[in-house]
Amino acid sequence: MHKELFDQLVQVVATLRGENGCPWDKAQTHETLKAELIEETYEVIEAIDAKSSDKLQEELGDLLLQVVLNAQIAKDQNDFSINEVVRSITDKLIRRHPHVFGDVDAKDTETVLQNWEAIKRSEVGYEDRKSVLDGVPESLPSLLRAQKIQNRAARVGFDWDTVADVLPKLEEEIEEVKVSVKKGDTEEIEMEIGDLLFSVVNLCRFLEVQAEEALRQAVRKFTDRFQKMEETLEQRGKTFKDYDLAGLDLIWEEAKEKEQQ
Repeated sequence: MHKELFDQLVQVVATLRGENGCPWDKAQTHETLKAELIEETYEVIEAIDAKSSDKLQEELGDLLLQVVLNAQIAKDQNDFSINEVVRSITDKLIRRHPHVFGDVDAKDTETVLQNWEAIKRSEVGYEDRKSVLDGVPESLPSLLRAQKIQNRAARVGFDWDTVADVLPKLEEEIEEVKVSVKKGDTEEIEMEIGDLLFSVVNLCRFLEVQAEEALRQAVRKFTDRFQKMEETLEQRGKTFKDYDLAGLDLIWEEAKEKEQQ
């Protein structure tokens, strides 16, 4: 990136927040922008999924705007500026990659991650993190947070040896769900389903599958097939109420076949 282009963006945002700037931009705070930041992040992910370079370029720009705008708000409050943000992340990258910028040997990803955690715990601001699980944001989507928590635990040796060890645990959790359903205790059902989901995430981790992404793809696939069902019903002048489950299942199979054509 040419420094002039970045400086121009910073100046544009400062102008929008300035005395004669935009009322909307001037009214924003870190708190009001939280939803915007989350939305822009997901739009970047959608652009990646769509494999659209043009869309990805646009969405990354929107995400960058959120960074610069939040930094400008901080500057207006005499907290910090975008320069401190850039300097902080640059210093952090150099400090946490001694195998690149120093003389530490780290030839595989696992060693890199272990070194990263050790360096992080020695840094100012991380002294109060007593547990290896500290620092995983509670605001993360639950599947993503579960996988990160499991990864942290695995790094210190609290883990199964092979995927063959994980599968029986998954089957055990399914049986416990069945038992709780028979009891009809809503709280117990919720707890047991939570344990089952956690075990599924663990299986994903062992198979090097991102649980959050796997579910996103499953939801997308279901949505596409369901909408094809709706199209079929509309073409036939029918509605869902005109079919029993067996009939709807046949239309569902037709939708699956259309995906393969």
